[in-house]
Amino acid sequence: MNTLEIWHDIVKTQDMARLDEILAEDCVFLSPIVHTPQQGRELTKLYLTAALNVFNETFQYVKEVATAQHAVLEFSCEVEGILVNGVDIMTFDETGKLTEFKVMVRPLKAVNLLHAKMKAMLEELSSQ
Repeated sequence: MNTLEIWHDIVKTQDMARLDEILAEDCVFLSPIVHTPQQGRELTKLYLTAALNVFNETFQYVKEVATAQHAVLEFSCEVEGILVNGVDIMTFDETGKLTEFKVMVRPLKAVNLLHAKMKAMLEELSSQ
């Protein structure tokens, strides 16, 4: 199973324990909200777990473009009546592990909503 297949399975099953299978130790997460890159596997896992908890059953990938080194997955979902559209941009190392996970979101109304919901979810996950 390759990294993208595992990622799609993680999204489908919400099995966040499998993130260790695909994230490089030095993976960097780039958020549409947080200015600074989030360095390391543990922070990347925290942000991806929070995001998958904020999104709901309407989350779906609608386009995918992939090479051996990169993938761009466009997604859409509805959160509190607001249509969220975005892309996950992934970079893979020579072993197929994710070294960078960048998320971009539109429109501004969705960015603002996700900012508030992600902040709350990150605080909840950090206190566990």
